[in-house]
Amino acid sequence: MLTIGRLAALADVRTDTLRYYERERLLTPASKSGSGYRLYDGDSLRRIRFIKQAQHCGFTLVEISQLLSLRHQPSARCGDVRKLAIEKKRQLQARIRMMKTMSKVLDHLIRDCSVASRPVDKCPILSALDRADVR
Repeated sequence: MLTIGRLAALADVRTDTLRYYERERLLTPASKSGSGYRLYDGDSLRRIRFIKQAQHCGFTLVEISQLLSLRHQPSARCGDVRKLAIEKKRQLQARIRMMKTMSKVLDHLIRDCSVASRPVDKCPILSALDRADVR
């Protein structure tokens, strides 16, 4: 059994992170010591690594909770997990498109502000940001 400090060290996270995962019901101590310390088993380390890897793929903690709960549903199938992954991919693609649009807007603003010595009250970037139609 692992203490919260030892588990945090092995998982390369802070103990606050583990406590947060507990509050979010993503992690549950296997037991408590006689003095009330949380004790975790090896499955807890695997679960934390799963959570961190899923976060690297863009899944939120709510979505990770859904993925974890599918593991314990006898009727769940790989297709159920695949649906969640496809939806996450769609969300990421939408965010990428939005960020590309934002980048193009910034390109235009930067191009319009080519005179470095211009007074700040005449700055095209600040003027454009003051307008509601920056696109």
